[in-house]
Parts: sequence; structure tokens; C-alpha cells
Amino acid sequence: MPKAVKIYYSIGEVSSMFNVNTSLIRFWEKEFNVLKPKKNKKGNRLFTERDVTYLHMIYHLVKEKGYTLQGAKDELKNNFDEVEHKVVVKATLQHLKNFLVGLDQELASKKNI
Repeated sequence: MPKAVKIYYSIGEVSSMFNVNTSLIRFWEKEFNVLKPKKNKKGNRLFTERDVTYLHMIYHLVKEKGYTLQGAKDELKNNFDEVEHKVVVKATLQHLKNFLVGLDQELASKKNI
């Protein structure tokens, strides 16, 4: 049975993805106009895959590259496609690495049987 695709992520799920506090996600939402999560009737934020991609871009610039908030905003404004491409490539490589490490571990465990 195929795995169901998730359409929306809660702020807790998103903060766990990046290992940051939910308050930082809310702060970035206020600071970066590309982040526009939907809100349900209770006011809970609902993040789409696109929002998560934007958060990856922001996280990459601010946390990994050390940009200031204004620097990250300028970089997104001036080089959005390039930043997005780098983040997507990095995520793809990380998924591939995780797959290969898992495969290696599986093969090693079968070898010991």
C-alpha cells in the first residue's frame, strides 16, 4: 500500500524538522514574506511542502551560512532561484546518503547472519 502524501504540517512538526523552537518558526514567518502558512479555524498554522522548502532556504542562509536576517532577505530577493536550487540539491544528496547508509547497514547485518 503506498504511503499517503502529507499535505499540511503543524508548526511542531516543522520545528522538529529543523530542530528549532516553534517561536523561531513564528518569528521567521513575520520576517520573511515568502512564508505564508494557512491557518485553520483555531488559528493553528498549517505549512505546505512549499512552505517547508522556503524554511529550508531560510534555515540554510541564516543557520548554516551565517547570514543576518536582512542579508538572507536580500539573498532571497536577488538570488531566489539559485538559493532554492542549492537547497534542493543538498536535500536530495542528504536523502541519497541516508539511503546508502541504510543499505550498507542492512548488507552488513545480513553478512553477519
